[in-house]
Amino acid sequence: MHQALNKNKLFVKEHTGVFKAANSYDIFDLEANEMLMECREPGLGFITKLFRFTKYKAMTPFDIIISANGAPIVNVKRGVTFIRSVVSVFDETGEQVGTLRKIFKLFKPSFEILSITGEKLGVLEGNFVGWDFTIKNNDGEVLATISKKWAGVGKELFTTADNYAIIIADSVKENDPVRVLIFGAVMSIDMVLKEH
Repeated sequence: MHQALNKNKLFVKEHTGVFKAANSYDIFDLEANEMLMECREPGLGFITKLFRFTKYKAMTPFDIIISANGAPIVNVKRGVTFIRSVVSVFDETGEQVGTLRKIFKLFKPSFEILSITGEKLGVLEGNFVGWDFTIKNNDGEVLATISKKWAGVGKELFTTADNYAIIIADSVKENDPVRVLIFGAVMSIDMVLKEH
């Protein structure tokens, strides 16, 4: 596992753009205030790009690659979806480590976090307004919190950029595969929940 995934305090900043179909993010170390990783959507197909500008945007497929120093370290994918989003998460070797499956809960955005064998590992839940999220294991222990950080009221009113602070609990050990799923969950928040 890449060392960048072992940081516990991070900030995800979305790139803004007027007519941008592909999503782009930078991930910073909150303590050192330096960029650690890039998240890009390379190879976005023409048809997908067209649908990203319609009301069907939330149904389009995505393939986000998180890289550090130019090397892919996490891959987050979803095919075309109509009802229930299922997102696959892969590690730096290309091995699938698990999936995130959207749960239907009234007024509470949620995903089940599943192992590669389909075993439930935990849940990602948002609050009523959808700005704060927690990732908990099956025992209810908080593994990470994800909060939308306002860059300033003026900027937030005139852009669609979503920026998040990620705080991973100290109880999540370095090189624990759940860290890859945490980063997959963060990308799923923006790609699945916030693209409506």
